[in-house]
Order: sequence, then C-alpha cells, then structure tokens
Amino acid sequence: MKNILRLEELALFALGLAAYAHTGLSWGWFLPLLFLPDASGIGYLLNPRIGALLYNVAHHRGVAILFYLAGQWLAMPLLTIAGVVLFIHIAMDRFFGYGLKYLDSFHNTHLGPIGRARR
Repeated sequence: MKNILRLEELALFALGLAAYAHTGLSWGWFLPLLFLPDASGIGYLLNPRIGALLYNVAHHRGVAILFYLAGQWLAMPLLTIAGVVLFIHIAMDRFFGYGLKYLDSFHNTHLGPIGRARR
C-alpha cells in the first residue's frame, strides 16, 4: 500500500510540474518557491500544537486547490502560482513520507512516524 500511495504522489507531483510550466513563471523561481511552505514550521518554536496547526493549514491539498482556483477566478497570477507550488510541495512531502501532523509532535503524522522504521 505504501508504494501505491507513493506512486500516486509522484503522479500528482508530475501534474503539478505540468501546471507550473503553464504559469509562465521562470524555472529559476521553482526551487526557492518549492520550499517556501516549510516556513509554516516556525510555529513549532512556540509549541507542538501551534506548529502542527500552522503546518497542516499550509500543507493541506484543499488549500492549494483553493489558491489555484481563486487565482484563476480573480485573474491573480501570483495566487495561481502559489496554489500550483503548494500542490507540488505537498506531493513531494507525501512522497517522502511527510504527512499532516498530529498535535503532539512533528514526527507523528497521518502517514506514520517520521524518522523511524516503517513496515
């Protein structure tokens, strides 16, 4: 099952790359923008609960889709790009096993624990 889910995320990553290519934004911006959503982890400096809440909002695929659709509807290219980049980032994170966080620890995710052997 784990490999099937990873393949699905890889396909979503590829879909996101295709969408990024249609934004017209330079590929020089891609890597810096790709890791920007991880800034949401700053909430962990306060406590695990706030960290998890901020992280989960910034890593929810529904938020990415909402940004994209709002950007298209409002003709706001930056909002569209934010949605596309967030979509790609989420697929990349999930491919590597970084899921949405439970409120107790950064390492406790909906995909299982991070940094520990998984079955």
